Amino acid sequence: MTKRLPHPLRRFRLPAVLLVLVLFYGITGYTIIERWNLLDAFYMTIITISTVGYTELHGLSTAGRLFTSTLIVVGVGTMLYGFGVFAETLTDNTFVNYRRERQLERALNHLKDHFIICGYGRIGTQIVAELEDHHVPYAVIDQTEEALIRLRNEDRLHVEGDASSEEILKLAGIERARGLISAVDSDERAVYITLAARALRPELYILSRAGRPESIRRLELAGANRVLSPYQMAGHRMAELALRPALVDVLDTLHHRVSAIAVEEMLVKPGMVAVGKTVDEAGLLGPTAAKLLAVQRRDGTVHISPSPELRLEEGDLVVALGSEEQLFASAALLK
Repeated sequence: MTKRLPHPLRRFRLPAVLLVLVLFYGITGYTIIERWNLLDAFYMTIITISTVGYTELHGLSTAGRLFTSTLIVVGVGTMLYGFGVFAETLTDNTFVNYRRERQLERALNHLKDHFIICGYGRIGTQIVAELEDHHVPYAVIDQTEEALIRLRNEDRLHVEGDASSEEILKLAGIERARGLISAVDSDERAVYITLAARALRPELYILSRAGRPESIRRLELAGANRVLSPYQMAGHRMAELALRPALVDVLDTLHHRVSAIAVEEMLVKPGMVAVGKTVDEAGLLGPTAAKLLAVQRRDGTVHISPSPELRLEEGDLVVALGSEEQLFASAALLK
């Protein structure tokens, strides 16, 4: 979407101009050569270039016949050219592609509280699948042909272009986004993407992939809140499965909500009634609320099993464990 598709009807500008010129040529010729009035000259021109084969309105002089011959050649050529443009427009699905792009643009304009996924490779594809499982809105940014073909075939919301471009990030709705996830396979591009996103939204949550361990520090300096290495994560996961497989299975069950209970995090946003209240005053320890596991401050400080006197602040992340009804009850108490 770096370059918007032109309206399909714009393809017919040249055929339309040529048709007008042919009409003008025919009307002018018949009015000058045969001394016909404008209506007769227009009618004769139309039936000539359309090759319908109607009888001539008036007898033609030798000059008129020669002129009609030139009008047939020019007019029929123009009409065939116009039909060719029309056939090409239908063949390459220009109208369908234009309509799809307009729908995509409208959907992007209505996005809010979503994640921007930069890169639709193997990791980006898995991230999108996870977000869809959790019913979280997203928009993908990519510029490789293979990824764009898959995005179109899968009918997923996306923006075509370089994710390090501020214009492309704005098209993806970065001003309204909940966070940005950089899953590109180049650490250098990931740094540029992080810098651009941080410049547009200083408070935006940015998560980035690092291919090399030495790139983690660079991405953190560029402004990423969290940096993950797929190789380190895979190694850590395999070690955990080898040492504590049951614990990993339980955590996966909670994360994917396979069981009746789940772990959820809730952000304390500005304007919520819980801001400034203690955990006890907010009712988060009540019998209907979910089990409060931890509260993470904006500076990264984590309070495990927080005391009732802990006062909630803007930007706190509340982590709770419970059933769906209990989690909804806790979320309602924060509002």
